[in-house]
This record gives sequence, structure tokens and C-alpha cells, in this order.
Amino acid sequence: MATNLTPDQMKQFVRDHFEDFVNKRNASVIQKNMIPEFYDHDGPGGKPTDINGDEQMMVGMYEASPDLRLTIEDMIAEGDKVVCRNIWRWTDRASGKKMQFHGFVLWRFEGGKIAERWATVTPPAEGTSWTVSQAQQRAREGAS
Repeated sequence: MATNLTPDQMKQFVRDHFEDFVNKRNASVIQKNMIPEFYDHDGPGGKPTDINGDEQMMVGMYEASPDLRLTIEDMIAEGDKVVCRNIWRWTDRASGKKMQFHGFVLWRFEGGKIAERWATVTPPAEGTSWTVSQAQQRAREGAS
């Protein structure tokens, strides 16, 4: 089934999903945002999963990383898909170090919900980009 959302609506849906699911720590929002047959091609451990597997993964991430935050750096939408480049940041409980990983996520929509997800992420590493990137700063200064 095709989506009934415009590219801008899909992008806003993904923004709202990440804000609720990651930043506001509302794992159950996945039950509302995905179709019942949702399929995550790249779930926990790089293995396919469903809504429940992704929900359980996030609950574990909340517990391990209480200050977990996601920022969307770039987003493109076309047809029934949205792709975004994200940075996930947190403080490692054991070492106190600022950590991060970067990723690309492709979402496919059906009707007004997300039907599939593909993701590629970097291994977690000590983070150094907790502040606004130079490109973001230039864009903000140009917008002023």
C-alpha cells in the first residue's frame, strides 16, 4: 500500500517519532507509529526484528544511557521513503566519557505509518561533537 503522506509530512513524522521514541524515552510510541507488520531489517545486533524487538531495545538503551539524545543532522524524503543522518550521544556510566555513534536510517511508509526500517551505524566511540558543528554554526549565522 502506498503512503497518503507528503514528503514534508513524512519528515515531520520521523522527527516526531525520534523525539518521542529516543529523546522523551517513550518506547511504547512505536506501537502507534508503525504498522502492525512493521519490519526492521537492521534491528538489535544487526538482526531483523519487529515492533516488539525495537521497543525492547530502546528500553535497554534508556536504562544503560539515561542521558541518551538523538539529533537529526540531515533528512531527505521522496516517494514513500525518508532517509536521515543522525547522531546518538550519551555519557558512559562506567567511565563518565561522552560517547556517540552516527547512523543513517531509511524509513518506508504505508498509509500514514512506518512499515520498514533499514539502518547503518558506526561503532560507538568517545564523542567530541557535543557542540554545534561548524557547518550548523555557519548555517545558523547565515539565517540570522
